[in-house]
Amino acid sequence: MVPNLLLCLSFGYAAALRPTCLSAQFRRPGDYIIGGLFPFGTDTINLTTRSEPTSVGCERLFVDGLIWALGMKFAIDQINNSTSLLPGVKLGYDMHNTCFEPVVALQPSLLFLTQNGTTGIGVLCNYTDYQPRVTAVIGPHKSDLCMVTAKLFSFFLIPQVSYGASSEQLSNTELYPSFYRTVASDKSLVEAVVLLLNRFGWNWIATLGSDDEYGRGAQGLFLSIAANHSICIAFEGLIPTDLADPKAQHQLEDTIKLINNTKVNIIVLFAFSQPAQALLEQSIRMGLREKVWIGTEAWIMSDKIATTPNIQSIGTVLGFIMKAHSVPGFQKYVADLFTYVQQDKFCQESREFNHLMNSDVVDTLCKECDHISLRNISSVLRHSQMQPVYIAVYSVAHALHRALGCTHHVCPKASIKSWQLLHFMNTFPFTVNGQSFKFDHTHGTNTGYKLIFWSWKNGTLTYLPAGDYEDSLYIDKSQIQFHTADQKEPTSECFRHCKPGQFKQIKGFHLCCYDCTDCPENTFWSAKDSTTCTPCLEHQWSPVQSTRCYDRSEKYLFWNEPLTIALLTLMSITISLTCLTAVLFLKSLETPLVQASGGKLNLFALFALTLLCLSSCLYIGKPSNTLCMTQQIVYALCLNGCFSTFFIKSLEITLVTEFPHCAPTLLHWVTRRRAWLLVALCLLTECSFCVCYLHLGPDHLQPDYKSLPTEVLLVCTTQSWLAFALMHGYNSCIAFVCFLCTFMVRTSGKKYNIARGITFAILIYFIIWIFFIALFATLKTVLKSVTQISTILATTLGILGTYYMPKCYIILLKPDLNTVDYFQNSIKEEPEEDSQ
Repeated sequence: MVPNLLLCLSFGYAAALRPTCLSAQFRRPGDYIIGGLFPFGTDTINLTTRSEPTSVGCERLFVDGLIWALGMKFAIDQINNSTSLLPGVKLGYDMHNTCFEPVVALQPSLLFLTQNGTTGIGVLCNYTDYQPRVTAVIGPHKSDLCMVTAKLFSFFLIPQVSYGASSEQLSNTELYPSFYRTVASDKSLVEAVVLLLNRFGWNWIATLGSDDEYGRGAQGLFLSIAANHSICIAFEGLIPTDLADPKAQHQLEDTIKLINNTKVNIIVLFAFSQPAQALLEQSIRMGLREKVWIGTEAWIMSDKIATTPNIQSIGTVLGFIMKAHSVPGFQKYVADLFTYVQQDKFCQESREFNHLMNSDVVDTLCKECDHISLRNISSVLRHSQMQPVYIAVYSVAHALHRALGCTHHVCPKASIKSWQLLHFMNTFPFTVNGQSFKFDHTHGTNTGYKLIFWSWKNGTLTYLPAGDYEDSLYIDKSQIQFHTADQKEPTSECFRHCKPGQFKQIKGFHLCCYDCTDCPENTFWSAKDSTTCTPCLEHQWSPVQSTRCYDRSEKYLFWNEPLTIALLTLMSITISLTCLTAVLFLKSLETPLVQASGGKLNLFALFALTLLCLSSCLYIGKPSNTLCMTQQIVYALCLNGCFSTFFIKSLEITLVTEFPHCAPTLLHWVTRRRAWLLVALCLLTECSFCVCYLHLGPDHLQPDYKSLPTEVLLVCTTQSWLAFALMHGYNSCIAFVCFLCTFMVRTSGKKYNIARGITFAILIYFIIWIFFIALFATLKTVLKSVTQISTILATTLGILGTYYMPKCYIILLKPDLNTVDYFQNSIKEEPEEDSQ
């Protein structure tokens, strides 16, 4: 095919020295007429100064539009020569120029709507039997033109098949019930672009769109989808489409400056070739280099952009174009046509066909077509995507074939209304060159996209396929060579993709520009791309950078802990010492030493100390409200039972030593059986304070969720410090009175001083309690319970060591000192009498 094309090119170049009749090839009569709307030109004239409803034209030829029109002509000629599709039926066509302007496209659209055989549009109540001039319409190419024409054709339910309009708004079949297209909507294209950005990790980008329906619609879709895929838009803007406007140049300059200020390396451009070319030229002039431009089919395959001076300096160009197969025989068909249009006989026949189509109504406005050669369009012809036009024509032909009830051999020429084709276009697939197509529920087709890379070698541009997109994106990175200083893949990140358990910490002025920060302890990352971490519930915890919370385990002093076992061992030793002391005192109850120390009151005190040691078990195990309350009451009563005996003995010593004259009268109140009455009175007083404690507010169980990172600490908390102070302060007062009564007592010579034992016992108690209060107020762990147990055991051991052990020493090792004579100065009366 290529040698034939080159040969035809040489003939075409020689023949193009004189005008041709190519402009007369866009109209042909037939049994059923298909209208065509194609952009033959680009530069509209007299549009801004138009003050009267005169015709509007355009000057400069748009070669792609010419090739698309020739593609429609080629498809119809193939169908007319087919023996299986619409056999015996001749399709006619009537193609008109749109100049890329809705104002220009409206005139031929109104012509298509005129009643067949007339130039007027009937105003009727019911258009069911209305027969317009055309059966269907192919085109136009741009979305903003289709927005206008589709509303007209949809009112009459005339099938309109666009070969390039991709706006997502046109997918609304309620607004545009008769609009179809052989290209995918912008939504599919935008999804492919977003996947490409994510695949390379580019999340700090700029996006630009042409200020038209296509650019605004595609950019709007891109912004909404990109936001859901962690892509940060550093700059978004629209570029002017009216380049003749004096303000257009300043807008382009401002756009490039703003992009340069954002320091992004990736620019996504949704625009047609003209505004895209203007932007790229401005980028070259202002030195915006080494960027990655991601484009679409609207401009990436444009020869005008590719031939822009110094275009290779803009950086790397990647883009998506629709997957489209080449149409067999089309290039030869075009080459032959350019040969025929030089022949007078062929041209005369063409002009006669045009006369049959009422060519005086609306001209095709493609006079420039008569002054080009095949050589002028050869480069565009090789790359032009003509298949969408080809498929659009065949979709109408297949629908007409089914509507007429044709077979593979014969086709009745019946009167068919345009709206009757819609059912067959909606429901039935059709085959073109062995490939099956079908309009989806949005009246579109999606054959997928190819990823194209601009490859420059020796100043020559090659469009290299670098991947494809259908349901998923495939990229062949080996085909992509980035045009950067180090030829490495550029980075364009404002942030990195956060890991699970990290939240987005916004920085700067862009809400989507952030650092990834680990969720702190006791918080978790609860939703994708969340900008905050959710606190765990009070009874839960979580580590740093967590995606969930965990239930806290309960923490208290367990029975099987090594520390608990050590305390229980010490408690057992203390109880053993106390019990042994009690046994020894019981055996030596009638001895002078025991009688001088209080007699049977010692056994009661040792019993109270034993209960006090056993109360240590109340602090081990899982606490409860009842247990918390019992701990303080048992401690206070047991300690009071011991101190009440010291109190009685201290009063006795004080009377003997400090008030000898009053002693004979008052001693009987603190000795003998009345001493037990005082003990009972002390205990009853302590019991009354315990009742106040229960009434004002006893200790209760308080789960502590703050002290430990992963556990809930079950501790007993004081509810009323007044009640606590009354209950324990009473014991402290008794102890303080005992201390005052005994610390100044002296014994002459080497006599044993019973008062000194009480003094040291009370002193040890106060020292232990000073340390206990300091530790108890600051500790927030299970050591709080350990401190309480240690205080109980230390107090018991202190009393045993300072008051009872010296007496045991005398009883066991110094029995010669355990005599009446030795203790005669201890109290004035005989020891035997004290014990009675």
